[in-house]
Amino acid sequence: MFLLPAFFCLVLLPPVHLKFQPAGTEGPFSFPKRECYVWRHQPSNETGGNVPGVFTQTMLSKHARLGLRSKFILSLVLVTAGLTCGTLFVVMRSAEAQMQREIEEGARNAILSFRVVEQQQQMALGRKADLLAIMAYIRNGEASTIRDASESPWQSDDCNLFVLADRKGKVVALRTTTPTFPVATAEELLRRSLKEGGKTGWWLNGKRLYQVVWQSYYADAPLNSTLLGTVVVGREIDAARATDLGRISASQVVFRHGADVVVSTLPAFKEQELARQIQDRPVPEQMQMENERFFASSVELGPGMHSDLSLTVLKSYTPLRASLSRLKHLLLALGLIAVIAGVALVFLISDRFTRPLGNLVEGVRAVERGDFAYPLGSNGGDELAQVTRAFDRMRSTLQKNEARRQQLEDQLRQSQKMDALGRLAGGVAHDFNNLLTVIKGHGDLLLGRLEPADSLHLSGMQIVKAADRAASLTRQLLAFCRMQLLQPKVVDLNALVSEMCSLLRRLVREDIAFTFQAGESLGRVKADPGQIEQVIVNLTVNACDAMPEGGKLTIETHNVNVDERWAAARPPIQPGAYVLLAVTDTGQGMDASTRGRIFEPFFTTKEQGKGTGLGLATVYGVVKQSGGCIWVVSEPGKGARFEVYLPRVEERAESGRGQETPAAQVRRTATVLIAEDEEGVRELASEFVSSAGYTVLTAKDGMEALAIAERSDGPIDLLVTDVVMPKMRGPELAKRLKELQPNLRIVYMSGYLEYNSGNDQFLEEGFFLQKPFSRNTLVSKVDEALSHELEVLPLR
Repeated sequence: MFLLPAFFCLVLLPPVHLKFQPAGTEGPFSFPKRECYVWRHQPSNETGGNVPGVFTQTMLSKHARLGLRSKFILSLVLVTAGLTCGTLFVVMRSAEAQMQREIEEGARNAILSFRVVEQQQQMALGRKADLLAIMAYIRNGEASTIRDASESPWQSDDCNLFVLADRKGKVVALRTTTPTFPVATAEELLRRSLKEGGKTGWWLNGKRLYQVVWQSYYADAPLNSTLLGTVVVGREIDAARATDLGRISASQVVFRHGADVVVSTLPAFKEQELARQIQDRPVPEQMQMENERFFASSVELGPGMHSDLSLTVLKSYTPLRASLSRLKHLLLALGLIAVIAGVALVFLISDRFTRPLGNLVEGVRAVERGDFAYPLGSNGGDELAQVTRAFDRMRSTLQKNEARRQQLEDQLRQSQKMDALGRLAGGVAHDFNNLLTVIKGHGDLLLGRLEPADSLHLSGMQIVKAADRAASLTRQLLAFCRMQLLQPKVVDLNALVSEMCSLLRRLVREDIAFTFQAGESLGRVKADPGQIEQVIVNLTVNACDAMPEGGKLTIETHNVNVDERWAAARPPIQPGAYVLLAVTDTGQGMDASTRGRIFEPFFTTKEQGKGTGLGLATVYGVVKQSGGCIWVVSEPGKGARFEVYLPRVEERAESGRGQETPAAQVRRTATVLIAEDEEGVRELASEFVSSAGYTVLTAKDGMEALAIAERSDGPIDLLVTDVVMPKMRGPELAKRLKELQPNLRIVYMSGYLEYNSGNDQFLEEGFFLQKPFSRNTLVSKVDEALSHELEVLPLR
């Protein structure tokens, strides 16, 4: 029945053919005959990208058979008919279930009614048995007692069995209104009843069933130790009484002894059918007899000598089925009336429904034209008004998505630009450090050969000083592109900032109020303490420069738990536990365009000559390399707030950086192999090492260094190799030489951080030397490597 509405929709609605205009084609791709509206997502190329959510109308149907109003009416008619059919189905199923429950409940109530009648009869019979026992006691058990009792007016029709027995159980008098009741049968039934105990029971004499009550009387009442005899009073359950019981319970009543019917309200042919169906098996709940269906419920009359004696109540389904049939006809009539009334109502309200729908269509066309301000008129609370408001929200979402897309594209371009700058800075730093190594090294050699009074000594000092400044700039570039060598430790930021407060107060001018707000129970972070100090100093200097007329500078720390919502508002930070280091000033602030460029190398808003533009770039690189994020909040005239988020760790803070232990004194008689592709750096390093007393071998690449080692007669104690070289990289050269000479020590040198002690490319016992280096730095590193035990891991 539930499938009827869908079937009607398929049969009654005319076939509708869709007509599409594929992108990049001319002419329609359609099925012939009828057409309809088709809406599809159309990307816009006005801005060079896809604008989500713009819809275009492909083709308007001009030859549809049914208009919108007819379709709407027909749809509602079908829905009304479907709902009516569904309601009828549910009601009929519910009525059938209710009928079944009523039948079962009626059968159980019939059993309860019988139990009540049985109790009442037992009480009445019990009173009569008590009176008869008193009479038998007074007359000393004379047989005339039974005759007088049976003829007494108080006996009435309720009692038709009277028995008097002596103390041995022998029947001395028996009176019944029914055909002869054998005395022997009465004595046997009485003996079995007294043996089972109790005072009530059922006696069966052939096809006659009696409900009986017996009462003993004694010579020494109330001690009841000397039995004189027993009296029995009974009531026969005949067809008339069974009919009365069936009339009370509105059902058919059957008293059975096993499979034999003793007495019932059924016709004789149905008694035979019942006996046939229950032969040697329990009575089933559902029974069919002569085109009439019954629900059967049985109960045992007594567990005693007639344990197979039972009462069966048969509840017919026929009356309730007739009522159910009348209900079906009534519901069908009501359903037809409901459909007719629904059709009439649809005719009245169709215009009210279709007019807002047309307004919604015009709104969709306006969106197609790029007009997001077309009035939709979404008043009301019906479904169409809700759809209209949903479309209005969708229009707003489209605009917001476009703005969000533009923002994401800007962020992507900014990220790509920063990555490109980082790669450029790393490459420049690598080549520039090689040049600085030559400049600084030869400057140191000149200073070592010139006396302080020499006129060229000052020039040499200026060369070395300029080289040092250039090296400082390259280190900042390396910090920005995250290629510097870090020594991370578990740090307490509160302790670190507190130790720096004296230095920071010297950096801050007197017209700036400086405060430090330390967070309570602050977590630990893992970072290079020296680099974090550089971050704090750079942010402090930047804040002071932004307040030329004075102001307030605040540094604060506290724990932060970043959730999904917070992370979405501050990309690219990820949800998690962080320690926040915030530097806030009340300076001039920045606009959006300036905020987008502040971390770029060499970008500065300061006057020429007052800044290199690498301070915030260094901060950005250090924070990124430490696994954190930095977020800036600033508006023109409202100051700026730099928030540094560093991942929180559960480890305990490590002690201070401590003092470096000087390398043990070594005998400088070892052989050192230097592999460097830059000729100037190679010659300078060779001169530095040979001047310290070492025997030096040089190679311009890895292949040449490997050939020298294979031709060498004596052992090579130390390899000093550049990381990046043509033909063979430094780590591969170190591994191959280590196979030839297991006791070989390794020193890697590079202009930027490509070395990582956790990287499988590098040997664990290797040392690292950052370019540019001085003579003392190179010789100290060579001494340290030669004096170090091979099992000890290098400094990270």
